[in-house]
Amino acid sequence: MKRAVWLLIGAALVVIVVVAAVVLTAPPAPSGPAGEEDLSLTLVAEGLVHPLGVARAGGITDRTFIVDQVGVVRMLLDNDTLLPETFLDLRDQMVAVDPGGDERGLLSIAFHPDYEVNRRLFAFYSAPLGQGAEAGFDHTNLISEFTASPDGLSVDASTERNVLAIDHPARNHNGGQVLFGPDGFLYITVGDGGGANDVGFGHNATAGNAQDPRSLHGKVLRIDVDGREPYGIPEDNPYASGGGLPEIYALGFRNPAYATFDPVGGGLFVADAGQARYEEVDLVVKGGNYGWRFREGAHCFDPGDPRGDPASCPSTGANGEPLIDPIGEFKNSAMPGGEGAAVIGGAVYHGNITAINDGYVFGAFRSGSPLFVLLPAENGTWNRSGIALEGQNGGLVPGFLLAVGTDLRGDVLVLSADNAGPSGRTGKVWRLQD
Repeated sequence: MKRAVWLLIGAALVVIVVVAAVVLTAPPAPSGPAGEEDLSLTLVAEGLVHPLGVARAGGITDRTFIVDQVGVVRMLLDNDTLLPETFLDLRDQMVAVDPGGDERGLLSIAFHPDYEVNRRLFAFYSAPLGQGAEAGFDHTNLISEFTASPDGLSVDASTERNVLAIDHPARNHNGGQVLFGPDGFLYITVGDGGGANDVGFGHNATAGNAQDPRSLHGKVLRIDVDGREPYGIPEDNPYASGGGLPEIYALGFRNPAYATFDPVGGGLFVADAGQARYEEVDLVVKGGNYGWRFREGAHCFDPGDPRGDPASCPSTGANGEPLIDPIGEFKNSAMPGGEGAAVIGGAVYHGNITAINDGYVFGAFRSGSPLFVLLPAENGTWNRSGIALEGQNGGLVPGFLLAVGTDLRGDVLVLSADNAGPSGRTGKVWRLQD
């Protein structure tokens, strides 16, 4: 393993976090759904286990890649044929995932922008706990590089090069998205460590991991995989010159399991799962602080009373940066009128379906899952609408929604499974149509 990164907690930093926190009244919440759009789902492929993501590779013009949590990547041809062979198989390197429910596994892949030439790709997956990790931690999340075959259609797992290793306290809140930005750098989303309310073993005792710039947990990271090994640091990263870990791009996240760039506008959309009250979508900027655990969604949060509604909370992070509200949110199913147990991201669509054009399509995790679209409005605001699916029970995605992405044509793909956990062969791929 080239490099391992462990949770860093400093007493001096704790003091900084506390002193920098200014108290203000609770901010207003974003508006709720503005209406409902009628679309439909067409079944594209089935026989997967628990599909968590969609990826596309430069120079590969006839197929899309489907990430399955159990450790394999499958290929979906543009004629909607799911090939039986695997593109990448990491089952021998991974932890064994719990079929009843698990947030570990193979969580995403990203193809290098020059994949057509260099055949490089990157994966985020959960490996057994690495040497030197703190006793009691659960596993190590690896961001690893692989080299594909000359034709770009298969990968030998033995080509693995560990780029970054993050020891993780608990099984949950891994984050798990790797993706390349328009700037050519690799972005990585990392969850807060897994303890409820960002509290407990493996968490910063005063402010939580997500607000701790000396921890990689609860962050969006940005690294240069074309720099020196194991990676370089972009010179304009917020902490490139000190004050925090240089890999950090943005902070204040609980479990940012899904991220995508707008292929036209370039914005970074992150779906961040909440604790028990609000689920959120953030439009992430460099150096931004998105509030957790001071806020959940756009609402003040008290880790000592997670279902309460505190009237005030800090307005800034450790370095005085303002906390940024989400562009959209919905109530967790634990709340009256809640719409799902976790937010599921997410793709920005540009195409011929007027109802969702230029919008961010996402949904919620539950049995019979709703889909939503966030559409840009005036003055930088966003409006959320529900998507009613014609011909589906209650207008909902059948089973459990697991991810939303786009294929080679830019069509929206909806990934689901009948089972809540990674078991059986009930995973499906659908296409969203008007």
